[in-house]
Amino acid sequence: MKDGRIVTGDELLESDTTLECDVCIIGSGSGGAWLAHELCAAGKDVVMLEEGGYHTRREFDLTEAHVYPKLYQELGNRATDDLSITMLQGRSVGGSTTVNWCSSFRTPERILKIWREQHGCEALTPQTLDPHWAAAEKRLHIAEWPEALINRNNRILWEGLGKLGYDRGLIRRNVNGCANLGYCGLGCPIDAKQSMGVTVLPDAVEKGLRLFANVSVRRLETQGKKVTRVVADVLDPQTDRKSGRSFTVKAKATAVCGGAVNSPALLLRSGLDAEGRVGARTWLHPVVVMLSEFAEPVNAFSGAPQSVYSHQFIERGEGKMGFFLEVPPVHPMLASVVSTGMGAQLQSFLGRLPYVNAMIAIVVDGLLPHETGGTVRLRDSGYGRHSISYDFVPQFWEAARTACREMARLQFAAGAKRVHSLHQTPLTLESEADLGKLDQAEWEKIKVRVVSAHLMGGCAMGKDASKSVVDPQLRFHGLDNLFVVDGSVFPTSLGVNPQLTIFGLARWASQHVAAAV
Repeated sequence: MKDGRIVTGDELLESDTTLECDVCIIGSGSGGAWLAHELCAAGKDVVMLEEGGYHTRREFDLTEAHVYPKLYQELGNRATDDLSITMLQGRSVGGSTTVNWCSSFRTPERILKIWREQHGCEALTPQTLDPHWAAAEKRLHIAEWPEALINRNNRILWEGLGKLGYDRGLIRRNVNGCANLGYCGLGCPIDAKQSMGVTVLPDAVEKGLRLFANVSVRRLETQGKKVTRVVADVLDPQTDRKSGRSFTVKAKATAVCGGAVNSPALLLRSGLDAEGRVGARTWLHPVVVMLSEFAEPVNAFSGAPQSVYSHQFIERGEGKMGFFLEVPPVHPMLASVVSTGMGAQLQSFLGRLPYVNAMIAIVVDGLLPHETGGTVRLRDSGYGRHSISYDFVPQFWEAARTACREMARLQFAAGAKRVHSLHQTPLTLESEADLGKLDQAEWEKIKVRVVSAHLMGGCAMGKDASKSVVDPQLRFHGLDNLFVVDGSVFPTSLGVNPQLTIFGLARWASQHVAAAV
C-alpha cells in the first residue's frame, strides 16, 4: 500500500509530476471522497486531484470576505450567463461539504422510482442504497437536530407551519459536538461539521490515498475505449493561477467527481460530449426567497442554519412543480448579494439585519416531461468561467408565486410585522390582506431574485445511451474505464438537499469502479 498524504500546490512547483495508480479521482467533494474511501479500503491505489486549496479550521475566522474567495466557486459569484440565477458551490478539499449547511436527507422513494422506471436505473432501490446511507450516517454522526436547539430563524418557520397546520419536520445534520455557532457556510472553526475534509478523506489518507490540492484537471486523453491519461495544471496556492507546472496521471480507471458544472465542463474540454448530452438537463432546485421583519431580534446569523423543513407542497398535482420549505442563514455579505435593493435601500436593509427572517422555497425541477432545465457549455478555450443557461418554464413561475404567498402567510402567522419579496422593485406586505399584491407582481427572470445551492444533472445516468451520458453503473457510455460519480448523474432533481444521496450513490458505485481496475 502506498503511503497516503495530502499534498498542496506549493510542494509541486519545482518540477512536473507524473504518477501511475489504479484509480484517479477528480474532485474531493461528496462523491469523490466516499468513492476514495471505499476504494482505498478495498486496497486500491488511489490518486485524487482537487482544484481548490486545502484549508483547515485554523483558517476559518468566520469572516465572509476571507472565506468566499477561498472556499467557493468563482468567489461565490457563480451565475447563469444572464445573471438570472446566482449559485453557491464549494471549491476546496471537501468540496461543498466544507461550506454547506449540514442538511441530510435520504433520496425520496418517489424519485428513485422515476429513475428506475423512466431511466432504467433498476438497481437503485431503497433496499440497495439503505446500507450505504446507514454507513454514511453512522460515520458522519447524522442525527435529527433537537427541537430545543432550533434558532429563532428556524423557529419562525416551525411556528408558522404549526399555526397553519402544515407538515413540518426536524432536519438531520452531519455534526458532532456542534456549538450552534451558525457559521456553517464559512467553514466550521471547531471541526464539528462532519465534512469530507475532516472525516472520510482523512480516513482514506490513512488507507493510502494520495490527495493533491491546487491541481486543476484540464483534459482526459483517450485511446480506443479507454482513458489513458489525466492531464492537469498545478496552481500556485498564493495566486490560484497556473504555475507553469504540469501534473499527469496514468490510471487503470478514472472517476470524474467535480460536481454539476465542473464535471460536464471537463468532459467537454476532453471532446467527450455524448452527442450534445453532456452539460444538458442540468437541474438547480431554483429557489425563491421571502424576507420578513420582526419586532424582536431574530439574529438569523446565529445558531444552526437549517433545522426545520416542510414537504407540505412537494407534490402539488399533475402538471405542477412542487417545492419544499426551509430557511437560510442571514449573514451580511450573503444577504447583500441576494437582496435586490441598492444604495441607501440596501444600507437600510442591512441595518435592520438582526430583526430579519429569511424563508426559502426550493422548487423541484426535472419532473415535468417538457422541462429541459439548464445547460453547461464552454467559453472560448474552455478555461475559466463556464457558460451556464437555464430555461424557466411557466410552471416554475406559478410555483414561485404560490410559494411566496405561502411563505408570507407563514411569516405573518409567526408574528412578522411586515414581509418583503425579492423583486427588482421589492413588494412590501403589511399584513396577510396584502397577499394579493404578489399576484400582480412581475414573475419573470431578472424581475425577481432566484438562487440555487443544489446543482445537479448534466451527466445523466440511464440505460439508453441515446438519452444519457453514463450507464446505470455510472460508467461513461462508450468508454470502459471512465466513470462519473457525483450529483451530475442525477436524471432529475431530488426534492431534498442532495449531499446524503451523493454519499450513498458514491459508496454503492465504488464496486463498479473497483471492478474496472
